[in-house]
Amino acid sequence: MAAGCGQCHSDEKHGGRPYAGGRAIETAFGTIVSPNITTDPQTGIGKWRERDFAAALRWGVAPDGSHYLTAFPFPFYNRLTDRDLADLRAFLGTIPAVRQPNRTGRRAPFVAALNAIAVVATAFPGPWQPHPKRDAEWNRGAYLVATVGRCGDCHTPRNYLGAREPDRSLAGGSAGRDGKGAPNLTPDPETGIGSWTIDDIATLLKTGQKPDFDFVGGAMGEIVDNTAKLGDADRRAIAVYLKSVPPIRSGPPRTQKKG
Repeated sequence: MAAGCGQCHSDEKHGGRPYAGGRAIETAFGTIVSPNITTDPQTGIGKWRERDFAAALRWGVAPDGSHYLTAFPFPFYNRLTDRDLADLRAFLGTIPAVRQPNRTGRRAPFVAALNAIAVVATAFPGPWQPHPKRDAEWNRGAYLVATVGRCGDCHTPRNYLGAREPDRSLAGGSAGRDGKGAPNLTPDPETGIGSWTIDDIATLLKTGQKPDFDFVGGAMGEIVDNTAKLGDADRRAIAVYLKSVPPIRSGPPRTQKKG
């Protein structure tokens, strides 16, 4: 599934069942443990109603009224179309129930306040609306980047309060989900991907191979596992969109390995 739910919500490293949660993930909010999203009614989401699912994915609000941390990328899922949101719920409804209680992670100090600030500083425009002056391919790429691709989650810098800086969208983050810096995805020729072709980007999204013949790893490797499930047209659409965004200079110039 291109949205990648199974990767965060499965503890494969320790033999966990798919979508049953239990994976410990290091985030700016501390170590969180992904919850069970199988159809089990007691420990999973088997009792969730349609409105519960929509509130969780669009606004980060749990059925009991509590708020999820923004480590769960609901700010991106907020932009899913109603059809895609319904399809995602239908897919998760086919996952076999696994009885596995959720575990609590180790939260950083003042995490509730930091999370609230990040939410307040985040735009929630609702379901995606196509840009009327752009063609279908561009709009498809923009939609995928803004929703299931979640590119801005790691590749946009954050301020000292942990909120993403919207005026530097995709210009690179100081730390991705695996604690490593996330590179600049804008077409800046010195610090971004300005020298990459559309085919270069599409190839990386399919195989993980960069133009210098090196391969991505870590958190980006997991993202490629998701984008590899997209069709060639969708990967090309993402590339077309990324090549169209305004270039932003960020950090020292990129260096290319010789193949």
